[in-house]
Order: sequence, then structure tokens, then C-alpha cells
Amino acid sequence: MEAKRSNTDAVDQVAHPDLRDWLQRLAVADRLAVAKKGISLIDELAAVAKTLENDRAVLFPEPGGHAIPVVANLFADRSWIADSVGVPVDRLLPAFQNAARHPLPWVEVKTAPAQEVVHEKVDLLKQLPIPKHNELDSGPYITAALLIARNPKTGIQNVSIHRCQVSGPDRIGVLLLPRHTLHYFRMAEEAGEGLEIALVIGVHPACILASQAIAALDSDEMEIAGSLLNRPIEMVKCRTNRVRVPAHAEIVIEGRILPRVREPEGPFGEFPQYYGTRADREVIKVDAITHRKGAIFHTIVGGGVEHLLLGAIPREATLLEHLQRSFPSVRDVRLTRGGTCRYHLAVKVDKRSQGEPKNIIMGAFGGHYDIKQVVVVDMDVNIDDETEIEWAVATRFQADRDLVVVAGAQGSKLDPSSDDGISAKMGLDATKPLSTDAMEFKRIHVKGVENVDLGKALQADPKAAFARIVAG
Repeated sequence: MEAKRSNTDAVDQVAHPDLRDWLQRLAVADRLAVAKKGISLIDELAAVAKTLENDRAVLFPEPGGHAIPVVANLFADRSWIADSVGVPVDRLLPAFQNAARHPLPWVEVKTAPAQEVVHEKVDLLKQLPIPKHNELDSGPYITAALLIARNPKTGIQNVSIHRCQVSGPDRIGVLLLPRHTLHYFRMAEEAGEGLEIALVIGVHPACILASQAIAALDSDEMEIAGSLLNRPIEMVKCRTNRVRVPAHAEIVIEGRILPRVREPEGPFGEFPQYYGTRADREVIKVDAITHRKGAIFHTIVGGGVEHLLLGAIPREATLLEHLQRSFPSVRDVRLTRGGTCRYHLAVKVDKRSQGEPKNIIMGAFGGHYDIKQVVVVDMDVNIDDETEIEWAVATRFQADRDLVVVAGAQGSKLDPSSDDGISAKMGLDATKPLSTDAMEFKRIHVKGVENVDLGKALQADPKAAFARIVAG
């Protein structure tokens, strides 16, 4: 049974948001660097991107002599992600929550920029500029592709991101963790069939962000992307299978995950800052490549800032909603960079009763199996500042009173300290006691510091002023 979607022959008069739209905005804001031509695709490109990951996106023309440019570092800060979907940074999580609650169905078009150029005879490394990233990666990896798969029974699509190793001219090794794509593949494999998929490279940031949503099975993440952008995503049918892909994508790789075939994949530098191990994993057979004229290839450096942030925002939004259903006192959550934006969660609460933070800790562990450590803090703690979180632990937490430890729980298989994904979890109640002397936990404050105008307070030429003072 095919999933039903509306169709349209005409594109809206207003340009459809795409990767180029976002790159133009980055360029105008002086957030886009352009590398010299010919940077090597092997290690050098990733090294330059890594050096600039907290500062600017980077466009690499003619990388390794390839005609298609590569772009990296689309997000150097969570405020960039907020900008990409048109909301203030403090409204980013509510905006994502709203989009997940109110998905906007996509529309199907008959022609698309993504299919302007077609390669039916495939040679991945000749036709696409695929980089090698971390030092011990097994080779070139496609790291920023949306893997779109169809439910073999209903036709409903799932969108996610997986590491994809180039194993041959038309062959890709792919890591499928126990989530929706793997569920679809097992359905197809049990029927003796391959799973129709497409790898979509170079899309608007809203599509990448939506792909990381923690949604129910048979929820189409492109509908969340449409809601984030306040307009339906235009989709087009692949040329060699029934998968629908974003019409304004830069590059589409069409193929099938082969049944009963496993081949070596890895190692690959992952988000915990360690290498995912080499093992026999699922294989994609590529049937065609299509792309726009003048296509741009997006890559994500494994374990880098962009990798971490893209996973953090959707998880935070889901965890916040999960916790607020049971604990209205929860005001905000943050997955910290030091915790790889996956494992360590800070929760800000307007504490109402003693013991409540421990209940919140247990609720957070149930919100996502990746969560390994939870710190609950008061409203006066800035959870965007890891130093403030540590300060709250240092001054408000006592291990014999405020510590929660859970042994033998499900965790992340990519955490090298776990036992194949079986992990201990730790929660810290770093909140103030409700009944205490008013001055005991009163934070120090310099009166007027928030109103200081340094332009008025400081002399314009400090060297000359200093010389006058010491000269008497």
C-alpha cells in the first residue's frame, strides 16, 4: 500500500528553502570561509574544517581536484540552528516540540533540481567528492546523508542519518542501530527482499534537524521539517525505486540494502570521540546517482561540533516534553558538549518539594537509553555554561545524600565504557534545600555589574593613559 501524499505540478512562487539558501545567509553574516582550491579529500579537508568548527562554515572548491565542492560546519553553535529555522535561540526547543506535535505533510512534484544530472553507471569516488575524516577511519565516509527508507508494508517513510562507508564503486557499508530503519530492513529481509532507500546529501538545515527527531515508528520526519519551515517539503520520486526524496536536495544516491549480505565496515570516528569498531554490517547496493547542476556535497566531521549539536537539539526537545508531562517544575534541559551531547543531561527546575529532583532523575533515565548522567539544578544556574553546572555540584551536592546510581541499565553501544551497551547510570541532585537560612545559599553579586558601559568607563587609549599616570 502506498502512503498518500498530495501532488502538485507547480512550484510555489517563493523559492523553496534549500542548502544554498542557508549558505547564502552564512556568507552574508560572515560565517562562511572559502578554502583554497585543491585541498585534499584525505584528512586535509577534515583538518581544516575541524580547526574552524567553533567559528565558521567552510566551502572547499575543487577538493582533491573534484569538480563538486564540499561544505562542512553548517552549525558552529546552537544559535545558528535557531537562525536556520527562524526562531530565537531560547525558543528553539519549543519550536521543535511544536513541529513534532503538528507535522506538515509533504507534497510530491514531478520534476526536481535534484534530478538535473543522472548517473546510471555508478562510480562513487569518481562522481562524488567523499572525504576521509578521522585518522584511523577505514576510508572515505558519507556522513551527512539523510537515509530515507520506505516501510515495505505501508510505504510510509523514515528519515535518519547513518555512517556510510564507501566499500566499492557502487557499494556502501552502513551501520544500522536498533531503530526504525533497521526495523524496516528486517521486515524486507524476512520477505527475502532488499529495502529500497535513498541517501540524500545537501538539504536545508531543517531537514537535517528533523531527521534526528525521536519520533514514533512510521512518523515521517520530512513532515516535521515542513512544520519547522512553515511550508510543505517538496518531494520527488526516485528514478530507480519508490522512495520520495527532497526535490531541492543537492545529491541523491538511490539504492537498496541487500538482504542476507553483511560485509566489513569501520572503524569510524564517532560522537563519543572514539572509533566505532570494525564488524560485518549491512550493505547498500547503489543503483543510480542524481544531482543538481553545480551540486554541493555536505560532509560532517565525525565527532565534531556539528555532529554533536545536530543530535542534541531533537533529543533535548523530546526529553523536555517527556519530563514536563510528569514534572511541571522542569523548565529546561541541556545535553552538554562534555557529555558528547548524548550522555550527560542538565535539568533546570523550579523546585517545589524535597525529593522531587530524584524522581526527575529517574524520569530522565527513562526518557532515552543514551542518558548516562543527570544533574538537576535550580533556576539560578545557567545550564548553557558547564562551569555553572559544575559549580552547583560543588556547592549544593553531597554524595551520601544526593546521589542516585542505577546499575545494569540499557545504555549506548557506542559508549566504550559500557558492556556492549549495558551501563550504569548516575544522577546528582545539585539543588538547594527548600528549608534553609536565606543567606546560606545566597549567591554573591556585584551591584551594577549588569549596567556597566565599558565605552564610558574606560579610556580610549590605555597605553597613553598609563604613560601619563606613571609619569605623574
